[in-house]
Amino acid sequence: QYDALAITLHDRQLDLGPYRAYAVSRGITLIPGIERTIQGKHVLLLNFKRGAEDVQTFDDLAALKRREVGVVIAPHAFFPGGTCLRGLMDRHADLFDAVEYNAMFTASLNFNITARRWAAAHRKPMVGAGDVHRLRQLGTTYSLVDAARDPDAICAAIREGRVEVEATPISWASA
Repeated sequence: QYDALAITLHDRQLDLGPYRAYAVSRGITLIPGIERTIQGKHVLLLNFKRGAEDVQTFDDLAALKRREVGVVIAPHAFFPGGTCLRGLMDRHADLFDAVEYNAMFTASLNFNITARRWAAAHRKPMVGAGDVHRLRQLGTTYSLVDAARDPDAICAAIREGRVEVEATPISWASA
């Protein structure tokens, strides 16, 4: 069972209102979020109260971070896809609070290794995330966060590095 979930749709933030009572009844904290495409690259924005859907550029992202407290995570940063940040990680290192350890890896192919090295070199925490596109992928990679069950507390703990990644490789068939 999960204590908290962030559901990050592509380029729009899910209205969590209809799901709050159900989540509360099951002891789950919902964290608002979005996987925003910024200048063609994916970036996770968690717990921003307003304005996350409007971010179009990295300058807009910097302005959002100055206005509000949230968490900016570099997802699948060094994977081979065109929406991955790769070289932009160094250029915009100050904008990222954490780097994702993505669930899409096998025992013999793991693009997270480069992300882990980058995070260590830049003193950024790693967060385990499912990046679930198929239900069978759920639960293989996640984060253990040392925080109260509150979105603000969870995000603060991530920024402070009080997070541990739990990750299990998936089979080639699941990948």
